[in-house]
Amino acid sequence: MAGSGTVRRAPGRRPSRVSRDNPVIRFQTRVRRALDRPLTAYYLILGASPLITVLGLVMVYSASQITALQMSLPGSYFFRKQFLAASIGALLLLVAARIPVKLHRAFAYPILAGSVVLLVLVQVPGIGMTVNGNQNWISLGGSFQIQPSEFGKLALVLWGADLIARKQERRLLTQWKHMLVPLVPMTFLLLGLIMLGGDMGTAIILTAILFGLLWTAGAPTRLFAGVLSVAVVLSAIAIRTSPHRLARLECIGATDPGPRDQCWQAVHGIYALASGGIFGSGLGASVEKWGQLPEAHTDFIFAVTGEELGLVGTLSVLALFAALGYAGIRVAGRTEDPFVRYAAGGVTTWITAQAVINIGAVLGLLPIAGVPLPLFSYGGSALLPTMFAIGLLIAFARDEPAARAALAMRQPRFGRKRAGGPPGPRRWNTMRRRAAVVRSSGER
Repeated sequence: MAGSGTVRRAPGRRPSRVSRDNPVIRFQTRVRRALDRPLTAYYLILGASPLITVLGLVMVYSASQITALQMSLPGSYFFRKQFLAASIGALLLLVAARIPVKLHRAFAYPILAGSVVLLVLVQVPGIGMTVNGNQNWISLGGSFQIQPSEFGKLALVLWGADLIARKQERRLLTQWKHMLVPLVPMTFLLLGLIMLGGDMGTAIILTAILFGLLWTAGAPTRLFAGVLSVAVVLSAIAIRTSPHRLARLECIGATDPGPRDQCWQAVHGIYALASGGIFGSGLGASVEKWGQLPEAHTDFIFAVTGEELGLVGTLSVLALFAALGYAGIRVAGRTEDPFVRYAAGGVTTWITAQAVINIGAVLGLLPIAGVPLPLFSYGGSALLPTMFAIGLLIAFARDEPAARAALAMRQPRFGRKRAGGPPGPRRWNTMRRRAAVVRSSGER
């Protein structure tokens, strides 16, 4: 009643007591608040990518020992090479995370030109090398080789993002020809050079990056469907003209190696996952890596992870990739810089698509494409550009307006200035400084 002193709350002002007491709703609210913080994407990338890399180093050491011994090499041979690549990749990550965005845009064209030159050199007799039936390697001397197609992914991301950003600044993306040219022709050039070497797996990843750039740029559905149709037709022709690729397509969901053991790798990957159970057989205790599972430390390292660490280990890897993908999508969605949006979208598409293709092949849900698990599988040529791309995401996440403000408000742990008064000499909060408190004479 009016005047009685009773104030009625407007409906919807506060959640009901039942909602506040519900542990599920409280947990959802806390998760939502944590994900909405400005530095969430920054910390997710900083946390997920090193964890994936370190766990990958552990699994490379475990999965590659038998292969190295069979080749009359030390058991830690592949691990040492991967550790060296990870160390160089960490330096590249730090460089990419520190240099400004304008410098990344300036690097786009040199990286693209260098990738095209290297892809051409792969086809030159005496320079290009054939590994597992695909001529897509260049020898650097000794046991070191590079795969230029891996650097083509990074080149397409940087160059494509810079190209689309400049066209957006000039308001040219409303015309379909500016949306496609020269992005699609250059991508087809890279795809053609890669397919000359027979590496269809990397070609699929480049096609996914192209679609990711077009999707982020807001390509109309008709345009997107047209490019997708052309890609599907070209892929079908490439599969039909290669008995090896057609056999891989027939191994989807196979539970038997077949009359000529054409599905041997796919089936033994399932055997490894099935024998791992929930908690696995223990680190280093895999049975399939003793010659039964081909490419145990490269394309099928996820199967060895499932056998040794079980369902818990594989779900942990999936959760880390999911966190990395979410962070990349968040960076692309919240930035105000067009180049950052397209580059972050391209990197996220690259890493997530490659992870899905690799894990899907191990699970028997997709054909074996021969692509490594990003940051996880053995291979320095794949690890170096991927870690540089992670450095890009870190730089972009830190460059968000809200993230910049949050980082600027953070007080340093050491050397805090005294409140009030003119700025004096820096006082370091160390144990030695605390001991130097003014005391009475004679007191120590």
